[in-house]
Amino acid sequence: MKPFIFLFLAGSLFISTLSMAQSGTGASRLRCEHLTDPLGIDNPLPRFSWVLQDNEPGAVQQSYQVTVQKEDGQEMWNSGTVASAQTLITYKGQELEPFTRYRWSVTLTGKDGRRYPAAAPAFFETGMMQQTNWKGGWISDGTDIKLLPAPYFRKSFNLSKTVKSARVYIAAAGLYELSLNARKIGDHRLDPMYTRFDRRNLYVTYDITDQLKPGKNAIGVLLGNGWYNHQSTAVWFFDKAPWRNRPAFCLDLRITYSDGSAETISTDRSWKTALSPVRFNSIYTAEHYDARNEIPGWNQPEFDDSKWASAIDRSVPSRQITAQTLHPIRDVVKITPVDLKKFNDTNYVFNLGRNISGVSEIRVSGAAGTVLRLIHSERIHSSGHADLSNINVHYRPTDDSDPFQTDIFTLKGTGEETFKPRFNYKGFQYVEVISSKPVQLGSSSLTGYFMHSDVPPVGTVATGSPLINKIWEATNNSYLSNLFGYPTDCPQREKNGWTGDAVIALETGLYNFDGITVYEKWLADHRDEQQPNGVLPAIIPTSGWGYQWANGPDWTSTIAIIPWTLYQFYGDTKPLADNYENIKSYVDHITELYPTGLTTWGLGDWVPVKSKSPVELTSSLYYYKDVTILAKAAALFNKKEAASRYMALAEKIRKAINDKYLDVTTGIYGTGLQTELSTPVYWGVVPDALKARVVANLAKKVTADGIQLDVGILGAKAVLNVLSENGYADLAYQLAARTTYPSWGWWIENGATTLYENWQIDAKRDASLNHIMFGDIGAWFYKALGGIFPDPEHPGFSNILLKPNFVTGLNTFNATYNSVRGSIRSSWKKSKHQVVYECVIPANSSATFYLPASWEPERNRQLPGIKNPDGSYTLSSGTYSFQLKKK
Repeated sequence: MKPFIFLFLAGSLFISTLSMAQSGTGASRLRCEHLTDPLGIDNPLPRFSWVLQDNEPGAVQQSYQVTVQKEDGQEMWNSGTVASAQTLITYKGQELEPFTRYRWSVTLTGKDGRRYPAAAPAFFETGMMQQTNWKGGWISDGTDIKLLPAPYFRKSFNLSKTVKSARVYIAAAGLYELSLNARKIGDHRLDPMYTRFDRRNLYVTYDITDQLKPGKNAIGVLLGNGWYNHQSTAVWFFDKAPWRNRPAFCLDLRITYSDGSAETISTDRSWKTALSPVRFNSIYTAEHYDARNEIPGWNQPEFDDSKWASAIDRSVPSRQITAQTLHPIRDVVKITPVDLKKFNDTNYVFNLGRNISGVSEIRVSGAAGTVLRLIHSERIHSSGHADLSNINVHYRPTDDSDPFQTDIFTLKGTGEETFKPRFNYKGFQYVEVISSKPVQLGSSSLTGYFMHSDVPPVGTVATGSPLINKIWEATNNSYLSNLFGYPTDCPQREKNGWTGDAVIALETGLYNFDGITVYEKWLADHRDEQQPNGVLPAIIPTSGWGYQWANGPDWTSTIAIIPWTLYQFYGDTKPLADNYENIKSYVDHITELYPTGLTTWGLGDWVPVKSKSPVELTSSLYYYKDVTILAKAAALFNKKEAASRYMALAEKIRKAINDKYLDVTTGIYGTGLQTELSTPVYWGVVPDALKARVVANLAKKVTADGIQLDVGILGAKAVLNVLSENGYADLAYQLAARTTYPSWGWWIENGATTLYENWQIDAKRDASLNHIMFGDIGAWFYKALGGIFPDPEHPGFSNILLKPNFVTGLNTFNATYNSVRGSIRSSWKKSKHQVVYECVIPANSSATFYLPASWEPERNRQLPGIKNPDGSYTLSSGTYSFQLKKK
């Protein structure tokens, strides 16, 4: 590719290319269903997407042509040449067949009709597609929900012909670990993802072609309880779930031979089962493993299973068995302890140096029957021992056999032994090991594994402030610690899919990670959980808890805000289309309950510093946002009558809020608290003529409060954004960069590597040290400092809004965001009263740059781009540099 440079001549900026020869490579980053080369998809109309790779200034896609073929070359679809800059399209070809691999490619034309080389083909592979294509039956080892040990299952089979390809399709009620010839299949953890098991179950597809061997083979399956057979007891009553049963699974191993024939080996009563050394497993608490009960070779082909019991048939848990089409959970980071404290030969405490979600692995030698307890905690007592008091408050054990976050490992006494739990995860920084007999442990005896949904990183933030960098890192750590196939609140005390926490952290997640697949799965969970009258529970999935408390619009607006925000970031209308009727049902129910336009349904500004704003105000604002989204979605889908009706309802709600809470003379909402003043601006109900006055009052209030926060989670989402987007970015930065209570920096100053649940580090309740509900600040860095916003009129970053703020107190800032159109960069460097601002606009995108009000071009320098009547500048793709000075 040919580079290009910027020349500053006679006070003007010119973009000059060193060569006008072709510099691009065409389509890259080909994705199907937002995944790279996915296996086992069920969508009959899959989505294809790509990125135009071309560094030439002004590069733009003028047309695309997509072709889809079977492996044998049969063409399934040829879109023809379509004059469009779209980079996300939906398949419109012949009906796709199950169990089939398809190759697809895209050819693009650019400026002046120049044709780029065709992209290297990508592939996708269909799965079951229809429920009737399953051959296997659901099997288990019984129905006793009180039976503690996890069951093994095995099946041996012979291969007498040459294998062309082989796939395993496995669905489970509970969790599983799959092996073939004693080798674990894949690198996923905690499959399948948690769903409402009696309404939908997920299956996973594996390519095992290379792991089969001629002659005898053996499949092994170890089943865990997960959320399906919840044996631990806590306040959410998962042990009383209506779906609860002994874990079960269904498996089809589909083999295609080189001669064209096919064979399917499926689950039935011929499979054999026995109890494993996993003597107890709980997704909520921990795992107990007795190595003395190990069965050597149990999943080897030649193992004698004649004494094992036959599997039993079980009814299917639900009528929906669908493909798990999302980024899986993995062991993402391996962590070596930074410190080891030895109390004596039976008591050690390991410190990982950071708070994580995941598990620990121990390597130890000892006498047979030695019992090790591995206690996982976020903090330690002054004595140095593990302290669980901040995270076990909702646990309601019936006896002492299931200690919280405590793995129990019993040695078999045959040299060095290793234990790593399979069917749970925890939130922790410290691991205290208590042994029944002396053992010798060193710093290398234990390893931590940071587990989470392995969503690809797409954003980076780097600043001249070590504090801001640490807050950004801690926010990402908390976000990932709470992403396990659905967004959660904390990885230790609850692991619940709290809707309110997810709304707060949504943009933080999308600026930093490619998370659409997880959110689409979770929206399906919403649809599974929604009552016929439109009501959603506060936690999703749920066994029934949360329909009567905490589920007002300030929390369960996830059903509207998530699909709308995905549309803004990805330009993908499918999440909106999939959930349109659910949004409508939800909004209609609120309207029926609260015909005045004001609702008191909700929790309000949760965990405030000291002042609590009215629930009616904040919940009505979310209600307004939901209705506005519904009206816009209706317009997008050409539902004109509905769009008009819901826009009128939105105006009614807006008027009701302002009539009750806004003093038009003073520009103050309610009593003038920070949340009362910021949230109406953030959610767009303030009359245009009064907006500046309301924001000025907010700035005055923040200043009067000592330039410190006085908000809960709803206010924390609003206050920084409202200040920075309305002329008070310096004040917002002062709040963000504080190091005294209450602030994000206060947590960092006290050793935090994740975000906390409470502004008070020594809170007596709500004291988790790994929560995401104050996590919107992670998105604020991109928006307020980098100025990177999706354009609501041109979603999917086909046009980028650039509104950076060069705040006092920070001298350098750099943000990159790898959008669905390509990599966006926004960076600046200050020296005295000057700043150099640089940005990169990817090919096939444009940007609207807004010069901060207090800055102007250096003398005799003309800014690049096309100046618009409102003072902004339109930029085509390329790299730009602005030299500015303070007015």
